[in-house]
Amino acid sequence: PKGTMAFAGKYEFESDENYDAFVQKIGLPSDKAEMGRNCKIVTEVVQNGNDFTWTQHFPGGRTTTNSFTVGTEADMETMGGKKFKATVKMEDGKLVADFPNYRHTAEISGGKLVEISTSSGVVYKRTSKKIA
Repeated sequence: PKGTMAFAGKYEFESDENYDAFVQKIGLPSDKAEMGRNCKIVTEVVQNGNDFTWTQHFPGGRTTTNSFTVGTEADMETMGGKKFKATVKMEDGKLVADFPNYRHTAEISGGKLVEISTSSGVVYKRTSKKIA
């Protein structure tokens, strides 16, 4: 039998905090920032042990997919479309990744996917509810 796949599932955007301050801090162009505001992003996570495929479906059909193995450097893409390399770590049940100008964590809390991005003291929190 498979072990529990804590992250696997589909999650739909429910709420966020500090979006505007955060996208301003990381220098996201205003058109992209506008697109992401209160955006019903659906995050789909496929997890097989330490291997993850993390896909974000944006309204209008655009998707971003990052595939990575915990502890191994992988090619990633930011919400603004920048490509970079990062090593995702697992700390206290949270996935932690250092992006070029922010630190991102993801965890399952109370059945919801809670993602926190921190850049120079600005903390952006996004909560998504499980839909599948």
